[in-house]
Amino acid sequence: MLFLQFWYTYSVMQESILYKKLKNNFVQCKTCNHTCVIMPGKRGVCGVRENISGKLYVLNYAKIIAAHIDPIEKKPLNDFLPGTWTYSIACNGCNFKCLHCQNSEISQAKNISGQELLPEKIIENTIKSNCPSISYTYTEPTIFLEYALDTMKLARKNNIKNIWVSNGYFSDKTLKLILPYLDAINIDLKSFSEKFYSEICKAKLQPVLDNLVRIYRAGIHLEITTLIIPSKNDSSKELKKLTEFIYKKLGPEVPWHVTSFYPYYKMKNLLPTSKEQIKKAVEIGERVGLKKIYYK
Repeated sequence: MLFLQFWYTYSVMQESILYKKLKNNFVQCKTCNHTCVIMPGKRGVCGVRENISGKLYVLNYAKIIAAHIDPIEKKPLNDFLPGTWTYSIACNGCNFKCLHCQNSEISQAKNISGQELLPEKIIENTIKSNCPSISYTYTEPTIFLEYALDTMKLARKNNIKNIWVSNGYFSDKTLKLILPYLDAINIDLKSFSEKFYSEICKAKLQPVLDNLVRIYRAGIHLEITTLIIPSKNDSSKELKKLTEFIYKKLGPEVPWHVTSFYPYYKMKNLLPTSKEQIKKAVEIGERVGLKKIYYK
């Protein structure tokens, strides 16, 4: 029985497609902007890429932890295939450690789990569900790049659109791989503060800004979401800088979603976002010149 369990766990493992071999069996992952240097027997920040004897393996390939049919507006995408449903999938893991993560049970899980569902089956399920798109969502699709990419290629052959819901921390190499198959993306611009990204997400702001510009210039349908967290990213000064970045670097027509925070995970001590705080953010965006602001 132990043998069968071991075989199942490792039968679906895939070698990472983006990494560099280093001395003494160390490796450097090139999938996201953490570019983790990983010693043998250890994993990267995402928790799903492990150095096994000097090779980097993806432990969550085709292990679906969530699969649902959602309104596309839930991604949120308001200006791409509006009124349709999207087949939504996720695997364990994330390259951020957000203290307010609303999907922490699956994104921050230490044990990798899920039902094995190969890309061909995802396409079959999508077609049977009459969904015109697949969304790689709930957790960060960058950390299941290999699985997402294999599925995206099959989706394109079957005239199914591919959508990423992302924190925008993917590497240049990852972006080049997905661009030919990516139709739309919503990227969280969580703050306009390096301090926020460092303390709350354990990441950096600049790579996200750079990727937003790259996505926009590539002509991919782009929408942006900012979760307004009281006392953390809701100052008028910061919101003005954030919306000016969207206006100047991406354009006034790029949709900006303003969403409300509810105390959760490791930030239960904060208050939820008030209607007044949402209204303030919307008014700042409107004054800057953004033409498509969505909020709840």
